[in-house]
Amino acid sequence: MTITVTLNGKRITDDVAPDLLLYDWLRQKGCLSVKCGCETTNCGLCTVHVDGKPTLSCAMLAVRADKKTVTTLEGLQEEAIEFGGFMADEGAEQCGFCNPGFIMNVLAMKEEPDVYTWTDRQIKEYLEGNLCRCTGYAGHLRAIRRYLAARQEGMK
Repeated sequence: MTITVTLNGKRITDDVAPDLLLYDWLRQKGCLSVKCGCETTNCGLCTVHVDGKPTLSCAMLAVRADKKTVTTLEGLQEEAIEFGGFMADEGAEQCGFCNPGFIMNVLAMKEEPDVYTWTDRQIKEYLEGNLCRCTGYAGHLRAIRRYLAARQEGMK
């Protein structure tokens, strides 16, 4: 099947097998930040943005991305580096394997209405599908809080 996808700002037309997962297609296109840690939609490592919404690429067929905009961490480098700095400062990136999917979800979360007033519980619920085997998530939460506060301050 032929699909046309805007991938990280570049329009790509490609022939794909009907059963090819978006995850596999993205890796074929050089998006190596997209990782697969479970193949059961439980870890969040394969998170990408499809039309601006976080999506598990291991659970979506590539043909479903036809005529959509798909963004990976490679397409959000500046924002990813900024938030990654907050994670590093808070000791939330030990092995780093979960970082791409986690960062993709945080970058989507910051676009949610009223995110600056969310409680810790709301943030944790939003990020529920992100698995980190190294930390207890306390550093992640501190990094998110500091990142959101810095963004909010910058908006003033």
